[in-house]
Amino acid sequence: MSKTKAKTWEIKWLPEPEEQNYPAAESYLTLLYSARRARKMVATLRAAPIEQFKAKDIFRASQLSLLGVSNSHVVKDRKNIKNGVCLSPLLLVRDEQNGRVVIADGYHRLCAIYGFNEDAWIHCKIV
Repeated sequence: MSKTKAKTWEIKWLPEPEEQNYPAAESYLTLLYSARRARKMVATLRAAPIEQFKAKDIFRASQLSLLGVSNSHVVKDRKNIKNGVCLSPLLLVRDEQNGRVVIADGYHRLCAIYGFNEDAWIHCKIV
């Protein structure tokens, strides 16, 4: 697929993250922070408004590597994008102490979108 054609895929978004994204985010955040702090972060994420950032900027801020298109979760999300399925917004946490953004939930979705268009606007909640 040519780069020009890849950028024509429209990314559709749910108005809010899916409910199961919050416990997934808390589970991940508990690996990095105390359980109490992770719970507070998730409670704050629930109340946060939806914002938008470019895919490439989230990757730069997170300091994570891009997953390959052969990853099963990325494959599933790429199919959803092609089929016009609305994606759940990402859940992000600013880790100011370490100068990065933690992708609490949505890493695979971000990788799938980046494969289509690194300049795509990503819907997310960030605290």
